[in-house]
Amino acid sequence: MPRTSTTIDNSHIVIDTGMAQPDVTTIVERKGLGHPDTLADHLAERLSRAYSRYTVQHFGAVLHHNFDKLALLGGASEVRYGAGRMTSPVRVLVNGRAAPLCGGERIPVEDIVEAEVRAFFAERLPEVSAHLDIVFNITSNSSPGAVLTGDGVPDRTRWFTPRSVEDLRERRVRLSNDTSLGTGWAPENPFESFVRELVDHFSGKSEFTLAHAWCGSDVKLMGYWDGAQADIVLCVPQKSRHVAGRAEYVRNAETVLAECHRLAGLRLPGEAARFRLNARDVPEKDELYLTYTGSSIESGDEGVVGRGNRVNGLITPLRPMNLEGANGKNPVYHVGKLYNVAAQRLANRLHEATEGHAEVHLVSTTGQRLDQPWRILVRLSSPDAEVDKVQALVAEALGEFPALTDELVSDGIVLS
Repeated sequence: MPRTSTTIDNSHIVIDTGMAQPDVTTIVERKGLGHPDTLADHLAERLSRAYSRYTVQHFGAVLHHNFDKLALLGGASEVRYGAGRMTSPVRVLVNGRAAPLCGGERIPVEDIVEAEVRAFFAERLPEVSAHLDIVFNITSNSSPGAVLTGDGVPDRTRWFTPRSVEDLRERRVRLSNDTSLGTGWAPENPFESFVRELVDHFSGKSEFTLAHAWCGSDVKLMGYWDGAQADIVLCVPQKSRHVAGRAEYVRNAETVLAECHRLAGLRLPGEAARFRLNARDVPEKDELYLTYTGSSIESGDEGVVGRGNRVNGLITPLRPMNLEGANGKNPVYHVGKLYNVAAQRLANRLHEATEGHAEVHLVSTTGQRLDQPWRILVRLSSPDAEVDKVQALVAEALGEFPALTDELVSDGIVLS
């Protein structure tokens, strides 16, 4: 495998070309919109965006915050054919930090958070929206490094209580907040794309879900593909208010399976596809994936940021990936968010430019310039990729972090 090693500014970059194409064998998982982990991810990101917009509007900058440790603790419910109700609320643990003021002007952090939490559940799981217990664990403590040496106030202690936005160091230069990494690869194979589409088909707004009110959103799929045959285990809940009895539940499940085979025929033509739906069901005992809200968050299940889909929307253990939870992180300098988004974008561009497989790994060092990663590893299957063009694409991606922040704040980028 030919290797080129060079330096761009303070970044050491390695470019490997002619690497082997990924093996066709694929294991892939995707969690749908109503899965507790996806709910936690998307809510954390929504809180970050709402807070960022508020501070940009009032102060002209994104102030320091992070909501990426948010967790959801499942409530309790009673489920009956044709009916159901919540009996205990879902607890929303809003864990994180946020600047509560700037220049002496108070920021209504808890008001912003509560409004967004309630609006989120009203949109995503309306049956839960009146059954929420919101717990605020938001601090404004600065990170380690504020050493007291006299009567002066260390700059670091002003990170979450700035006298003005000029106290924000990133206004002058953006430094990485952590030693971490971002990973991206492209392209998806046909099975990975099919998994994404199938889960979205059943968990989001689609012709199927609009026509079948009983279809819940807590969809989860695990798939295995060897290039010729697809084996899929799929969970699709049903909403109890729209299911009159056991026989109707079974008929609905058959409808889901028929739809799975229809889409497989369109997206994986000529290949065998086997599906197992709601594998824990025991119909004769009425042990079914029947829910009041369409999500297991109603009955004890928990959701935590970072346990769900990666930035590209998939969980792919045979592909390069990392464990960073990007949702809810500060969009200005948190490398666990920015480097993953940037690496995925760069991988897509390199794939388009070389017409082959591309992997990108960006590794940061805390306190060093965000746009100058400590290590950059690019791996390409194309044996004749032009190194200078690859370096130009890398440099272009590293120059886009300010614009990337704007996209994240404005909903221009959807994570997972």
